[in-house]
Amino acid sequence: MGIKNGLVVFESKDIRRIWYDDEWFFSVVDVVGILSGTLRPRKYWADLKMKLIKEGNQLSDSIGQLKMEASDGKKYMTDCADLKGIFRIIQSIPSRKAEPFKLWLAKVGSDRVDEIDNPELAQERMKELYEKKGYSKDWIDKRIRGIAIRQNLTDEWKDRNVGKEKEYAILTNEITRATFGKDVSEYKKHKKLRGENLRDNMDDWELILTMIGEKATTEITREDDSSGFGECLDSAERGGEIAGRTRKDLEKSLKRSLVSSENYLGANEGRQGNKKIKMDEVRYEE
Repeated sequence: MGIKNGLVVFESKDIRRIWYDDEWFFSVVDVVGILSGTLRPRKYWADLKMKLIKEGNQLSDSIGQLKMEASDGKKYMTDCADLKGIFRIIQSIPSRKAEPFKLWLAKVGSDRVDEIDNPELAQERMKELYEKKGYSKDWIDKRIRGIAIRQNLTDEWKDRNVGKEKEYAILTNEITRATFGKDVSEYKKHKKLRGENLRDNMDDWELILTMIGEKATTEITREDDSSGFGECLDSAERGGEIAGRTRKDLEKSLKRSLVSSENYLGANEGRQGNKKIKMDEVRYEE
């Protein structure tokens, strides 16, 4: 029984979803908020659920709770429903968005199932989204490759008894600090980012150095047969140091810093005339 988190976007509104028991479950509160337009979706859903219970509607019986990340970054048990359940909820909420939401939801559900059967579809979809945001194909290739290297590293950590998200974050911070002289939080401040993805705002050299640090960490972890958080932390520090030395050698030759304060997306928006994407998107985690 595996669980995988993710996020989809409908008309610029986030909808949390989770892969559980071989199907997608969506946050009911997020869906209700979009359909109802209310600023208090939790109360709207609580009132609606109570109304359905009083009416003897069996929909409430199909609602389950799964842990999902909230706006404060913490995970809480959240009312969720599968595609069938969400479609039934849509019928209970009068909304002009009901029909377009149904069409979008059906496509989202179908796309994700197809991507699980064929991961290349997910990669192509990701490329398409980055292209529509204005990224160059050369940058996209590096970003996609970086995601694969990152996945290999986290798989290695998982196999070596590093199982907590907090530990993953600490290990990532060590690699980033050793590579760039800043941890992830400091690097985001350096680029004046808030909730944006740090790697989506890196330039070519920053992406390449990140890949070097994480690839080196993966190889060192395997070579040393590191086990547990402590040993993997040592491997992470050494992997990051290799990337850090590479950065310093390059900076010496290029006579400039490779730790850029430029916000890639912000700079790119300027070049694209602040072009906005009018499409439903999927956000991919690092």
